Amino acid sequence: MNVVIVHGSPIEGEEPFDFEKATYYKHWLPWIKEQLKAKRIECEIPLMPIPWEPNYKDWEKEFEKNKIDENSVLIGHSAGTTFLVRWLSESKKKIKKLILVAPWKIPWRNSKINKDFCNYKIEPSIKKNVGEIIIFTSNDEDEDGKKSVKIFQDIIGGKIIELKEHGHYCFGNMGTNEFPELLEEILK
Repeated sequence: MNVVIVHGSPIEGEEPFDFEKATYYKHWLPWIKEQLKAKRIECEIPLMPIPWEPNYKDWEKEFEKNKIDENSVLIGHSAGTTFLVRWLSESKKKIKKLILVAPWKIPWRNSKINKDFCNYKIEPSIKKNVGEIIIFTSNDEDEDGKKSVKIFQDIIGGKIIELKEHGHYCFGNMGTNEFPELLEEILK
């Protein structure tokens, strides 16, 4: 098994290769990677290009540098879920597990590139190509986040896990970088 995590999109432009300042690369992502590494499970968190204004083709090029096969677990956070569902819709790739954390499908900026990133047809056949689908949401997620959960769940199904007071699954909402519930779902 190998794990690939696709981070979300920050609100404002940030220096994409400054790990110390890159908020979209933090939260629970490094903690999960460290936990998996301790269990000798390969985990990659690619830095997606210009994440505050994501371009699908640019993200696809970066993402496809990773090994993805029927033993892979793909995890997306926020805009990372938008990307992964589109990538699976287009690639028809078979994987072991897809985990969507605070999924997002609704454009969050009024720009052509953001609308292009979000507006695509979700392919229902993902259900046949993915061994298991899990969706993490929270009781205090934004309304567009709750709508996004419904959009994804209605088309590709999956088990919904709603944790209390986790917001959009960022450090500011969770109050911790640890995410044991996600680790448990990865290891099942």
